[in-house]
Amino acid sequence: MVFLKRMTSIILLISLILLPVACSNSNAELQKIRLAEVTRSIFYAPLYAAISEGFFEEEGIDLELTTTWGGDTTMTTLLSDGADVALVGAETSIYVYAQGANDPAVNFAALTQTDGTFLVSREKMDSFEWEDLRDTTFLGQRVGGMPQMVGEHVLKKHGINPHQDLELIQSIDFGNIPSAFASGTGDFVQLFEPQATQFENEGIGYIVASFGEESALVPYTGFMSKESFIKENTETLEAFTRALYKGQQWVEEQSSDVIAESIATFFEDADVELIAQVVDRYQSQGSYATDPLLTEEAWIQLQVIMDAAGELPKEVDFRELVNTSIAESVLD
Repeated sequence: MVFLKRMTSIILLISLILLPVACSNSNAELQKIRLAEVTRSIFYAPLYAAISEGFFEEEGIDLELTTTWGGDTTMTTLLSDGADVALVGAETSIYVYAQGANDPAVNFAALTQTDGTFLVSREKMDSFEWEDLRDTTFLGQRVGGMPQMVGEHVLKKHGINPHQDLELIQSIDFGNIPSAFASGTGDFVQLFEPQATQFENEGIGYIVASFGEESALVPYTGFMSKESFIKENTETLEAFTRALYKGQQWVEEQSSDVIAESIATFFEDADVELIAQVVDRYQSQGSYATDPLLTEEAWIQLQVIMDAAGELPKEVDFRELVNTSIAESVLD
């Protein structure tokens, strides 16, 4: 449990350095939200649409967005008061809670509701079967993260033991996985967008399956804050979530081309046509949550997947780490 060990060290360090500090912000200052996102991804289109379409300003929120690149870094930023809200996988809140955090990270709004990765083959395959993975080299994601856990869950669902029936490579850093595949490593690779579609467009690889379609609904990426921050800033987080919900509804109603134009400034290295292709793919498989409410069913499924991967440190009740009152107030 590599990720859990890293989080243990991080939490111990923070507990030695920081003392609980009461919130002393004025009402004006409370309208500013510092948001740390785990990565920059078209997978998060409703958030970027809410920003570009002005929904946060409409709700009186001054949103400061920072990309912190990685689950452990994002959680460190949140726990050390470097951010008010973190956009990250819900599994990280369980890792932190399991270490006995006295101010745990609590999930209050959902953004994505499926896995966001795709299975890409080096060779074009007219009729892919999961059995085709047997005895091949599979370039997977890092141990302890949701992509890896969902990937293993799906393979096992189709009768493939990822640690026995194929050569599983998990030693490559997340950011270098696409280039490793492009340079010749692996017969198959588990990729996020836009790399998957870009590789297909360039003939480097071919999308043969979607891990999002193969796994049940799961709170893959969402918004969390420290429990103390939620208690002291409920109205501000309600405004934040109303803006998010507007973005979710807007993305649900618009075409992929319109959405791509709206969020293009967040992806300066990708052309609008590629962004539209990716948005369309995610829309068609229902990856974007259409409202911010995180359900108990999805929370249970998350822990089933974590447990099957050997990464669940302890079972955590839904009510311990999920606050539904904020999303419910927005939906009323």
